[in-house]
Amino acid sequence: MAPGLAGVDHIVVLMLENRSFDHLLGYLYHSSGNVSPSGAPFEGLTGSESCPGPDGNPVSVYPITPGTPDAYFMPGADPGEGFAKANNQLFGTMHPAPDAVPTMTGFVADYAQAIKDNQAKKWYVVPGTAPGWIMGCFAPETLPVLSGLARGFAVCDHWFSSVPTETMPNRAFTCAGTSQGHMDDVTKSYTVPSIFGTLGQHGLAWKIYGYSKPPLTRLNFPDTQKAPAANIGLFKDFQTDAAAGRLPAFAFLEPSWSSTGNSQHPNYSMAAGEQLILDTYRALRSGPAWDKTLLIITYDEHGGCYDHVPPPSGATPPDSSPGEFGFDFTRFGPRVPTVLVSPLIPAGTVFRVPAGSAPLDHTSILATVERRFGVPPLTRRDAAAPDVGAALTLSAPRTDDPLHGVSAPPTPPIPAALAATPSHLAQVREELAARFAPPSSG
Repeated sequence: MAPGLAGVDHIVVLMLENRSFDHLLGYLYHSSGNVSPSGAPFEGLTGSESCPGPDGNPVSVYPITPGTPDAYFMPGADPGEGFAKANNQLFGTMHPAPDAVPTMTGFVADYAQAIKDNQAKKWYVVPGTAPGWIMGCFAPETLPVLSGLARGFAVCDHWFSSVPTETMPNRAFTCAGTSQGHMDDVTKSYTVPSIFGTLGQHGLAWKIYGYSKPPLTRLNFPDTQKAPAANIGLFKDFQTDAAAGRLPAFAFLEPSWSSTGNSQHPNYSMAAGEQLILDTYRALRSGPAWDKTLLIITYDEHGGCYDHVPPPSGATPPDSSPGEFGFDFTRFGPRVPTVLVSPLIPAGTVFRVPAGSAPLDHTSILATVERRFGVPPLTRRDAAAPDVGAALTLSAPRTDDPLHGVSAPPTPPIPAALAATPSHLAQVREELAARFAPPSSG
């Protein structure tokens, strides 16, 4: 166990939806030449990054400021998702050669098609949305909560999604270390053990919290489906548990999946998600267990949003499951925003693992939980994954509050057409819930 993890009794994960690292945090240290106040190099945007548009002309990155029209509904439409779309964004083709190196130049052209697809499905699209909007990346002042936590604690600038595809496989890797070969959202539940069941078998407390409805994650694995009701709660229960000192060893938080909710799925409200992040942090920081708590804020996949760093190969396949679409699970997905929050982490930390080692990905959450609490790995992937213990370097908890006086941005009114747009994950949750029979309490 890394020495820093010994001071942690509670690991809390808040996993949001479908945003890339550059899109949310690429400008975090732009004003200081991509160097943090602690002197750490930061793999952010220089401002010169670009992608060719549908006409072949380059489209440059640009900052989304609080004054940008419809800033909190950017990039305006739902970008392309899934394995083929991710390939198109990373390689410029849906069918790259096995040894191809990502060029990270297909985002604008792919988004041009995504806008048309949104309109054909009659999904809400912000009026005037253009292909170049996918190159918009949030300035720190536009996301004061996420950026404040990233600066005030640790930002992981080389944290990759586990697979280059959409939500359900990446969430499966987060909770179980494998998607059993699945590479799309058609498969909504899995037949393998999860970290929750493993913790329970070792007498360790865990809990999954939905936002205002019972959580989707409960419905994804046999051991969570069979779990007692005491292991399941809502966000209000999380706030109560944090205030009462009843946090479990591992807590997993979901947002509201609705198109009017706070998941930050494009093109839902970023401001509502900022409020959720702030509420989560405040609940933990004001609770009696704060000094021994690690909060990990991350996003399940990049969701078609721009990032300039090619995801690495060399990933460890989790098991012998044959991969859909011929994928062999040796390549990671694009970078996603990940922030580590703990009073044992110095401000201004940029946390990454040494060059040449396995990078941080979603199974690093599993590795961190497993090594802190002494439970075995679930698959070969999480066995090979680095944990985040080395980020917790302080011997005494900090008492300052990096978000003192910080408020979430006001949530703009939700357009009626957006409210009427169906939420894919809300539909998934309802479909699985309709099949679910909770375990008998008797």
